[in-house]
Amino acid sequence: MKRSIAARLVLMFAAAALATFALIGAALQGVLLRELERHQYEELDTTVKSLQFWIQAIGTPERWSRVQARMDALTPEDGSTRFWVLSDDPRFQYGKGMAEIDALTRETGRSLLLPGEEKPYRTLSAHIPPFEQRPAVRLIVGKNTEPYARTRRTFLTALVSLGLGAVLVVAAAGYWIARVGLRPLDQLSREAQALRPKMRSQRLRSGALPVELSGLAEAFNGALARLEEAYGQLEAFNADVAHELRTPLANLIGSTQVALSRQRSAPQFEEVLQANLEDLERLRSIVNDMLFLARADRGEVATGLVLTPVAQEVRKTIEFFEFVLEESGAQVEIEGDVLAEAQLETALFRRAMSNLLQNAIEHSPPGARIAVRLRETPAATWIGVSNPGAPIAEAHLQHLFDRFYRVDAARNDGGEHHGHGLGLAIVRAVASMHGGQVAAASADGVNTFEFSVARPAA
Repeated sequence: MKRSIAARLVLMFAAAALATFALIGAALQGVLLRELERHQYEELDTTVKSLQFWIQAIGTPERWSRVQARMDALTPEDGSTRFWVLSDDPRFQYGKGMAEIDALTRETGRSLLLPGEEKPYRTLSAHIPPFEQRPAVRLIVGKNTEPYARTRRTFLTALVSLGLGAVLVVAAAGYWIARVGLRPLDQLSREAQALRPKMRSQRLRSGALPVELSGLAEAFNGALARLEEAYGQLEAFNADVAHELRTPLANLIGSTQVALSRQRSAPQFEEVLQANLEDLERLRSIVNDMLFLARADRGEVATGLVLTPVAQEVRKTIEFFEFVLEESGAQVEIEGDVLAEAQLETALFRRAMSNLLQNAIEHSPPGARIAVRLRETPAATWIGVSNPGAPIAEAHLQHLFDRFYRVDAARNDGGEHHGHGLGLAIVRAVASMHGGQVAAASADGVNTFEFSVARPAA
């Protein structure tokens, strides 16, 4: 099931609002509780001090009746405020439920639950010293906590109702904000849906987009540019393949048609078949190279890796070119980390090395010095082949390992081209199958092509 960004934003808005209102509500509830308790104790304290001041001046049983009358007058009909006076002399006592009152300790503030009451009374007491005939007494004033509890319940109900209402308002506002905020994304989506294969140069407009989306649009445009480039390379590749295959096929067809146009002797047919065989070998070489590159493109990796001295494999490859080197007068020298070792599939390594050496020999002047330089880095072992030759423009260097890519100054030294444009592409494929990379450089009349193989983890 697809999830909506707007819905997720609304849920996050609502969750954040709910958490915020819950924290604020809990804080307000705590403040209200403390304030109600403080207010209740202030009322109790005021009442206790007032009665205490008055009782202190009463010292006879006759005058005690005035205290009782005053307390009766101060006691409301709903019994929310109650008074008790405890004394060893029954003549100086006051209040109902004296048994529960007697159970109170001498603490100044306690909660007392009287029979028949649902909520306890909060009490405050004061000790009054003896005066004349009156012994020492203890005055206790109690207030019913029900009104305060009702106030807290009312406040909590209002707080929850307002909080939930506010969460709904925030969710609705968040949905509207999300929809408005996501309009550029909807516009971007519509533009992306309008892209067509035949309009490869079309790009998303990123100038009017917000900062958060402009980066995405630019990245997408970059992907489109790379895709357009890949399409262009594919088209050029298909054209090159067709061209490379068409030439030997045309030669085969033409030579065969000429041979069959009139009677030929056996030596003449042998000569035609020999020429046809060369073209067939060329076709087979192209097809084999294409199949190898296709396997590499599918992610095939080198197998049968063996820890091998790299310089040893380079020397074996150089020996294979001994006759060609003698003919051209070129010399090949190995430099750098000649003791370097790497995990190699030797057949693939020699194939890549052969392509680099053949490329260097073909594009070097007679008697040139060709250098094979080995160097080790923490992550890879690099094998580079350098030869003197015509400078290569910087714009072409990054494409030299592409299939069928040719630059006259770089890949064809003014003579006949003997390859079919896949040699360096195979080098890159071999490097990729060994977890490595390729690179090319041209400076001071020396062209260098190199590839790497990953070093084994320590």
